[in-house]
Amino acid sequence: MWPSHPFDFDAAAALGDSDKLKEECGIFGVLGTMDAANFVALGLHALQHRGQEAGGIVSYDPNHGFNSARRFGYVRDNFTSQKVMETLPGALSIGHVRYSTTGSKGQTAIRDVQPFFGEFAMGGAAIAHNGNITNADALRRELIERGSIFQSSSDSECIIHLMARSLQRSIPERMEDALRRVEGAFSIVAMTRTKLIGVRDPLGVRPLVLGKLPTGYVLSSETCALDIIGAEFVREIEPGEMVVITDKGIESHTPFRPKKSRFCIFEHVYFSRPDSILGGRSVYETREAIGRELAKEAPVDADLVCPVPDSGTPAAIGYSLESGIPYAMGIIRNQYMGRTFIEPTEQIRNMGVRLKLNVNRALIKGKRVILVDDSVVRGTTSRKIKEMILDAGAAEVHFRIASPPTAWPCFYGVDTPQREKLLAATMSEEEMTEHLGVDSLKFISLDGLYRAVGEAKGRDNDSPQYCDACFSGEYPVEPADQIEKGFEMKAAE
Repeated sequence: MWPSHPFDFDAAAALGDSDKLKEECGIFGVLGTMDAANFVALGLHALQHRGQEAGGIVSYDPNHGFNSARRFGYVRDNFTSQKVMETLPGALSIGHVRYSTTGSKGQTAIRDVQPFFGEFAMGGAAIAHNGNITNADALRRELIERGSIFQSSSDSECIIHLMARSLQRSIPERMEDALRRVEGAFSIVAMTRTKLIGVRDPLGVRPLVLGKLPTGYVLSSETCALDIIGAEFVREIEPGEMVVITDKGIESHTPFRPKKSRFCIFEHVYFSRPDSILGGRSVYETREAIGRELAKEAPVDADLVCPVPDSGTPAAIGYSLESGIPYAMGIIRNQYMGRTFIEPTEQIRNMGVRLKLNVNRALIKGKRVILVDDSVVRGTTSRKIKEMILDAGAAEVHFRIASPPTAWPCFYGVDTPQREKLLAATMSEEEMTEHLGVDSLKFISLDGLYRAVGEAKGRDNDSPQYCDACFSGEYPVEPADQIEKGFEMKAAE
């Protein structure tokens, strides 16, 4: 059903972005600087790529208590308003940008927008969560049976209710108690009246970093958001670590049983911004290395290497450098494509990705073109782009993909289609090549991807260094809720 009003037309969803995996959210917190919410707004702006559906900020000021603002849409459209920001005073604040993976996906109610707030006997606390709780359904049933009243459809609200039921004395202790019941992936930024708290799950699936301001501290999903406010990067929060930050300094706790880290490898491929640092490595340089590795594994005679903008650009540069084939901007992205002002008639809808991407015809005509993209999910956008390239007169089209085939859904905080809707789950590479109608299609191998992210010997199949479940089907945490709903795990080999 298409909306009747042109401003209700979601161009991004309609024109191909639904064919990309979506990171579900970004989190940011600041303690120790006046008007902390303004810094949080800037940090969330830098993390906008991690969630564009909605955003929220909570602040605390001794004279005004806790205050919150939650809005649909982009940070720039909501949290640049002086009128809004004046309602968020104080030197302590946290924020969240959201793309739903649980709850009413695509139909978010304002009550689902984080941070969530709870009033406890020892004072209030707000919490923002990046990740996905894989036993949330079971926890919710148990909590409701014991009298909890849920306000949202989000899995993250379970944490607040578990904290409320805890018998521990302080809020950080209650949070530790609650998170020991939680399975799945979580990076959390939370706040009390005096404390900024950061936690990562024992596997460290989702990122969280610590930064330093002249008068305080910062917690962020990525280092790029530290840069925007001039904060100094200190270190990553370790897997399984909880930091409690006050005006007296930082306390570090390890409340969980130690496990081997399984950081999400797709953060390196696509989710994180290329100007961020992950695990001491530049994301941009890693993506360029992926392109180089792809050129070694899947060479082809061609005239041009072109990225599918913008996510394929660093890998395309790496492919070009390694292969010696010239790099060219064969596809130009309209940077101002958001919600279209045009009535979405059938004719407009049929324009498809052309509203967002346009082929550089003078460059492409008569050329054998290598298109480099980060992933193939459903394949719908890849087919449209191939058609555009051929319409522009390309002699050949070769796809090179900077990740292995995405054949399994993610249950740790990434919006992924059901398995049967993933192209690689139902087709071989040869069948996908025919389906997309390209001259050739090659994916980087899983070992090649591991080499590109710094594992010289490739993947340790007995004890993988990263979470790569979307490629391998090997889930480091059993997705209990999904199994209960009928999801079938990969059979042991």
